[in-house]
Amino acid sequence: MARLVVHGGNPLHGSLEANGAKNAALPIMAACLLAKGKVSLRRVPNISDVWTLTGILKAMGCKVEYDGNSLMEIDSSTLTTTKAPDHLVRKMNASFDIMGPLLAAYGEGEVSLPGGCNLGARPVDMHIAGFRKLGAEVVSKSGFVQAKATKLKGARILFPKVSVGATKNCLMAATVADGETILENCAREPEIVDLANFLIAMGAKIEGVGRQKMTITGVPQLHPVDYNVVADRIEVGTYLIAGAITEGDVTITGCVPEHVTSLLDLMREMNQEITVGEDFIRVQGRRPITPIAVSTEPYPGFPTDLQPQLVALATLGTGTTTVTENIFNGRFMYAMELVRLGGDVRVSHRDVVIRGVKQLEGAPVDAPDIRAGGALVCAALAANGESTISGVNFIDRGYQEIEKRLSQLGGKISRTDFED
Repeated sequence: MARLVVHGGNPLHGSLEANGAKNAALPIMAACLLAKGKVSLRRVPNISDVWTLTGILKAMGCKVEYDGNSLMEIDSSTLTTTKAPDHLVRKMNASFDIMGPLLAAYGEGEVSLPGGCNLGARPVDMHIAGFRKLGAEVVSKSGFVQAKATKLKGARILFPKVSVGATKNCLMAATVADGETILENCAREPEIVDLANFLIAMGAKIEGVGRQKMTITGVPQLHPVDYNVVADRIEVGTYLIAGAITEGDVTITGCVPEHVTSLLDLMREMNQEITVGEDFIRVQGRRPITPIAVSTEPYPGFPTDLQPQLVALATLGTGTTTVTENIFNGRFMYAMELVRLGGDVRVSHRDVVIRGVKQLEGAPVDAPDIRAGGALVCAALAANGESTISGVNFIDRGYQEIEKRLSQLGGKISRTDFED
């Protein structure tokens, strides 16, 4: 089993180029099912979730070639089955993204209920309700969702609450449906915008991209394109926090600063020096780290996927910081791991209260999910002495070669295989 070994206490210095966004690359890969022929995707991150979806598409008959660095080519014209392999789908929540494209392009799909990080209930009820509005027959039983439709028909779909997953799936399904589809109360995350822009590049007609209401006019078919995936704002935010917590000086290039405005505002409030350019962000870590109060919200609010990392930063602050989690119920499983590192972190229902300490101390910790892993790496980089971080399989799902990237900035971090 792999673990990360971190020798903390060294300020990070230098520059990194942002990788492509995990949460954009995955639905865009799924959307390639809508186009017959070879689609070329660039800036695809080399993370295990990408390899999982690659395995799913290959098992269904698609041709997928990936250079392991950036370029991926997907040809779905060779698809042989609309049933996704259960053992791979259960590895990540984003696997369900393929249902909308399968239903739209092939008239049917069978996908097991997805797996992934244990962040509380993440049902697909809104996806199913949307498919039914578009005219599909959907049956959910024994852990599988089966959907069929001779031809999807445009409809008005009002999501009862903001859902990134349901917005993605219904958007993709509507692109080749007959007539007009109106999606209301849509998620507005940059990754949704990137997916919509990809679909438009393939010939889809979508109005209102980035707004709460989108109108999609169905077209007969979509065509292959060459497309660049947007920068990963969560990776960007994680490395900025790593720079700040170590009192370092870190610049992230090739990013979209607007996508992390909420984080940058909070970091400034926490007394960190932030410089923003057209496509770069520089953080200069400073002390004291001042306390704040913040709640996670759908975009453009503060993202739940950066909440654990911000909590890590607050552990070395002065005074008391309070963070309220409004998206996922199970997001605080990492709190006890920060306590092992010497943090004063207490959870009460949807709130986590952090009382700043002067110093963290290295310790063995376990990452319970992707972003918790990012937070524990940040904390370990700032701690005195050696920390070992297990649960690296989670970290690898969202961060490309995190130990190599941080080593480029001067962090003392390596990957080691341990016996169970």
